[in-house]
Amino acid sequence: MSLTYPSANAATLRAALMPRVTPVSKLGMIFGGTIFIALMAQIAIAVPGSPVPVTGQTLAALLIGTSFGGTLGFATFGFYLIVGALGAPVFASHTHGISHITGATGGYLVGMLFASAITGALAGRKWDQKIATAIPAMLIGSIATFSLGLIWLHHAASQNWAWTIRNGLTPFLFGEFLKIAIASTSLPAVWRFIHRASK
Repeated sequence: MSLTYPSANAATLRAALMPRVTPVSKLGMIFGGTIFIALMAQIAIAVPGSPVPVTGQTLAALLIGTSFGGTLGFATFGFYLIVGALGAPVFASHTHGISHITGATGGYLVGMLFASAITGALAGRKWDQKIATAIPAMLIGSIATFSLGLIWLHHAASQNWAWTIRNGLTPFLFGEFLKIAIASTSLPAVWRFIHRASK
């Protein structure tokens, strides 16, 4: 039996750890990634006055997109949204339903979908392998999430922009910077291990 060692030349963590994939293994990764996002969504803190809670979903989107790559990351988060809309209790506080996507929180969820694709595309260019490039990659992904989230919230809540920023951005800044820090340090650390293991 031959052992497959991590490849330091791979573009993404998925490619480094699983250089050979089949349709079945891709489906397994989508299912596994969906479970991971659902679990992270249960790390939820209600924000007084805001319809949007602080959750671990944004960190999950960054990690899934970067680790899986743009296409598979997008497919995974898209599948998560579909099963949640269809009734699986995968959203924050074990909730479900299409109203999460059409309502005030929908922009953030769709923004995370695009963030997973963006960070995955940047990972394909090896931005996640060094802290100096991982930080802007995660920042770009977060900007995508909150840009769409704020526009959507402004429309859905029929409030002015001051209210939207106060309830849709300000309470989340500290947590988002923390998530960016976690993703930007953990991913390069994994890559350093891969580079050592491949020697």
